[in-house]
Amino acid sequence: MRWVMRSKIHKANVTDANLEYVGSITIDEDLMEKAGLWAGEKVLVASNTSGARLETYILTGGRGSGTICLNGAAAHLIKKGEEIIIIGYELSDKPLEPKVVLVDEKNKFIKYL
Repeated sequence: MRWVMRSKIHKANVTDANLEYVGSITIDEDLMEKAGLWAGEKVLVASNTSGARLETYILTGGRGSGTICLNGAAAHLIKKGEEIIIIGYELSDKPLEPKVVLVDEKNKFIKYL
């Protein structure tokens, strides 16, 4: 068994960073569905802007809102306005064909990569 990339949202822009929340990343529900991500799922978040990387879990954001919000302690590492990659993994005994979603500057779906 190996951990294999199953889902990825590429070049998303952080729309908010909320220190007051207890933790997680809030993601637009449309993007979650396109990438095959679930509420509560553990993801790796990597900043193309700062190089910061962290693991957290997903909260569902408003459908069509373009929301990508880092919450709690994660907001210290990745700030509003940073460009990030959100990656979901699956433990599998065979290679997977990942869903890789490319978004525009407003976090709207452009295409699958």
